Parts: sequence; structure tokens; C-alpha cells
Amino acid sequence: MSYMLTHLNNGWQVDQAILAEEDRAVIIRFGHDWDPTCMRMDETLYKIATKVKNFAVIYVVDISKVPDFNKMYELYDPCTVMFFFRNKHIMVDLGTGNNNKINWAMSDGQEFIDIIETVYRGARKGRGLVVSPKDYSTKYKY
Repeated sequence: MSYMLTHLNNGWQVDQAILAEEDRAVIIRFGHDWDPTCMRMDETLYKIATKVKNFAVIYVVDISKVPDFNKMYELYDPCTVMFFFRNKHIMVDLGTGNNNKINWAMSDGQEFIDIIETVYRGARKGRGLVVSPKDYSTKYKY
């Protein structure tokens, strides 16, 4: 489904996407278009894109074609989702210890919409770190 989402093909386009958006959150999926984890995440992103279009915009970046941000954002995972608002990286406390990004594929669209809404509301209030509505720490998986 990644072909249905807007691709950013170079570092300048990524910067402009983050800089240009004033009123909505910018969600960028960094990863590989051929990766199965990214494919699952892209499917979720595509399903929710129309539902969140009023407060978020979604982009896809292939990190093999655009390696500019790999070191800066520590993009070592196969699939990474990051949030930005008014040229600022918004961190999300998911309970995993890594507040910078989501580095797994989410299949539940409503769950992801809830995270996006939390990011958007918190970012509009000037918060750089928001707490996820659900705790994704491993203690709840057992």
C-alpha cells in the first residue's frame, strides 16, 4: 500500500514537508517499501489517512533512497514512524523506553488514530513529549 501514500524522495522534500505544515501533525514512516513490517504499517496508514486528514498528514520515506536522516534519527529498525508538529519532533511515551519513535507495525487503525490525536492535542499545547493512551511495555503481553 505504500504506493498509495505520498513518498518523499530526497532530504529537501522531507525538510519541506516538516517545515510547511502549520496546522496539522506530520507523520513520517521511515523504512523500506519492500519490507514486510513496513508493508503492514503502510496498510494501516493508508486505512486511516482519510480519517485523520483534518489534523495529520502522512508521508513515506524509503531510507535506502534517502539516507540523510538515518544517523540523525537513529533509523536502524526496519520500520519507524515519527511525529512532527510545526517543525518540532514530538516524542511519544509508549512505555517501551524509546520515546522518539514507533518501531513496530501497528495493525489496529483506531489504536494508531488515538496516538495521533494524543500527539496532535499535546503538540498544539506546546508539549514536546506526550503520553500514549495505551501502554506498550512488555509487562502487559504476558
